[in-house]
Amino acid sequence: MFYITTAIDYTNGSPHIGHAYEKVLADVLARWHRMQGEEVYLLTGVDQHGQKVQQSAEKAGVSPQEYANEVTAQFIALWKRLGISYDGWAATTDPRHERCVQRILMELKERGLLYKKSYTGFYSVRQEQFLTDKERREGGDFGPEWGDVIELEEENWYFRLTDQAEWLKGFVEKSSSFVLPNFRKQELLYAIERAFDNDLCISRPKERLSWGIPLPFDPNFVTYVWFDALINYISFAGYLAEEGSALPRFEKLWPAACEVIGKDILVPAHGIYWPAMLHAIGLPDEDMPGLLVHGWWNLKGSKMSKTLGNIVDPNELADKFGVEALRYYLVRDIKTGHDADFDPDRLVMLYNTELANDLGNLCNRSLNMCMKYSGGIVSAPEGDDELSSELRLSLSKMESSFSDAMNQAQVSEALAALNAHVKACNSYIEQKQPWALAKSPEKKSELDRALGHLLESCAHAAFLLGCVLPDASSRMLTQLDAARLLQDKTPDSLAWGILPAGHSVHAPAPVFPRILSEEEKARSAAKMAGRRK
Repeated sequence: MFYITTAIDYTNGSPHIGHAYEKVLADVLARWHRMQGEEVYLLTGVDQHGQKVQQSAEKAGVSPQEYANEVTAQFIALWKRLGISYDGWAATTDPRHERCVQRILMELKERGLLYKKSYTGFYSVRQEQFLTDKERREGGDFGPEWGDVIELEEENWYFRLTDQAEWLKGFVEKSSSFVLPNFRKQELLYAIERAFDNDLCISRPKERLSWGIPLPFDPNFVTYVWFDALINYISFAGYLAEEGSALPRFEKLWPAACEVIGKDILVPAHGIYWPAMLHAIGLPDEDMPGLLVHGWWNLKGSKMSKTLGNIVDPNELADKFGVEALRYYLVRDIKTGHDADFDPDRLVMLYNTELANDLGNLCNRSLNMCMKYSGGIVSAPEGDDELSSELRLSLSKMESSFSDAMNQAQVSEALAALNAHVKACNSYIEQKQPWALAKSPEKKSELDRALGHLLESCAHAAFLLGCVLPDASSRMLTQLDAARLLQDKTPDSLAWGILPAGHSVHAPAPVFPRILSEEEKARSAAKMAGRRK
């Protein structure tokens, strides 16, 4: 079982391109593992508690639950539109999650890992956490990333985070899979050295914040939103679930867990708090999840933020360019783990070049020539000439590179390998010139070989593309009439000969219509108007 989760989205604002990228990345990886014949469970969802949700609800004149539900509906609608194939949905207001959180809190308290004390300090309303001197800038003030910072004196409950310091450092140092890519591991190790000055405050007084899960042993407090939210990864995987629950069996999903998160929540939440919490409740080192940490989509080198007003709306992009162009761009133009600059011109360029011009054109030309010169029937003459042999070698290398990259969650590199083979196929067409071969009856065998090699490559490429663009892949395989031939195939079992001799294909239809500029649309409209005259 491959259990993959994404960070649950905070219901205090509309979804943006960063949310969309994370979900598309997780979806592509989930589909890839399904293609490999693995049983997959993809979990995503929403974090509905916290002070910011309560404050936004008050401003809107509705209850926190009503406000959270309204924002949640936006996320659900977008994930449906983008084709996110999740198997489980997490919402932190779910009673099953609340019961799990409270049982964990009770266990930790009974074992002496929670305690109550008074504290005076500075509090970030935006990040919903207390700040220490290490968060101050050189001038002594707190940076704008913390938003409004107020001084508070209050009593709260604390988790003995410092007790986990030695274990966590040793675990992260020796683990080769806890944090990926590897350079993020080095960032985490540096953060661990600075993180254990204080224990973790895991409550908020109800007089200040009522919108949260009540502490089961002290009704005057609710659970800190991060302590609550992190537990979703195990609560919705069936941890401590009641008998007869519709949730999965925990032992079936765990520890085969991969959590896809943004770099901004690696420290301290997922890289420090979360493993410390899991270790405290008794999970051994081998049951720690893996963290796949992705970078940010920036805009002209700056982080997107509501404050700067430069948030990119994925719904608007899908309206303008289409869902498939958006999905492809989100995983093609960013290397997993690193940042990238969002550029709508590159979105159009990549789609038009790699999909419309290269892959789409390859499939269209190959099918057209097969229909025109061979009556839509694939032939497979024995033997290879030099060019055909080189093309088969290119296909084999592509599939190996594609699989290696996907198994390392490097989707951009996988698509680059696929596109390189597509270019080799288009070059093969220009070198072989099937239209010239068709003029010479004595070259019928060479023509059949050339068309067979091209259509075979199209079938393999369409199959592999299915993890990124499932609908486009289906359209291509339908035209090739190859879906049934690939039904039981996995990437590892792909081999030459998907399309047997005598196989029939269908007439092509554009799979990737070009995205036209406004100028191109105007010219096209004028041309059509001229034809009607």
